[in-house]
Amino acid sequence: MPSFRPSSDLDMHYRVDDFTDPWRDRQTILMLHGNAESGLAWYAWVPKLARSYRVVRPDMRGFGESTAMPREYPWTLDRLVEDFCLLMDHLGFARFHLVGAKIGGTIARAFAARRPERLITLTVVGTPPPLRAGAAERVPELIREFETRGVEYWARQNMGSRLGSAFPPEGFEWWTKFMGRTAVSTQLGFMGTIACADIRSDLAKITCPTMVITTEESGLGTVEETRAWQQQIADSELLVLPGNSYHVAATHADRAAEATLDFLARRGQENAA
Repeated sequence: MPSFRPSSDLDMHYRVDDFTDPWRDRQTILMLHGNAESGLAWYAWVPKLARSYRVVRPDMRGFGESTAMPREYPWTLDRLVEDFCLLMDHLGFARFHLVGAKIGGTIARAFAARRPERLITLTVVGTPPPLRAGAAERVPELIREFETRGVEYWARQNMGSRLGSAFPPEGFEWWTKFMGRTAVSTQLGFMGTIACADIRSDLAKITCPTMVITTEESGLGTVEETRAWQQQIADSELLVLPGNSYHVAATHADRAAEATLDFLARRGQENAA
């Protein structure tokens, strides 16, 4: 897996999947994973997307095979956005589609607002509201939990809400172990900053065509609550899928990937120039 150094403290690992016809022009999709994950989280999306698009799947700073961050690392959304911009500069992609899941959707919305010249479209899948009520207040408790019980314990405690009632037990266990590999030092800093970031002021600044995907009973917010912030993005649409999970990119991977392909086909060309 190749790596790139956007800053002196980070080896960012990434994957590029491209199964398009080599004689055709193709656009690029940058995919941002969620908390305590890596680019591997998009495994079910790649076979669908990479036949029509070049797909870039980085491991975010601190996660996966990228460099773990120390506890005292000064996390900011702008730093994460800059990491991804530098990666895409390194790969030679000036403009691209952006897809983010869960906290990756928070970062993606900030990206779209702060670097609008880079994006063709934005898709966010099972992502938190722009300000998650009570998240900051829970940080001290979460830090104690990470310090004493580790990341896997935390992941296991909230996996039921994350994956919903219809996900297979084997998948529940896989995702728990997958997320549990994250360095505790990364989580200690990330949870008190990025995981409870306030991006309310970013929504009105998003100008590219945007699709928001959620479920009927997501633990991140009701359909009405999700629609309320989605409608603050001028050129946006909402897709509601059946179910009660909030990790929609995992539990509804096929349906969400197909909807994303349809959205990119409908809206991607008009904003690509």
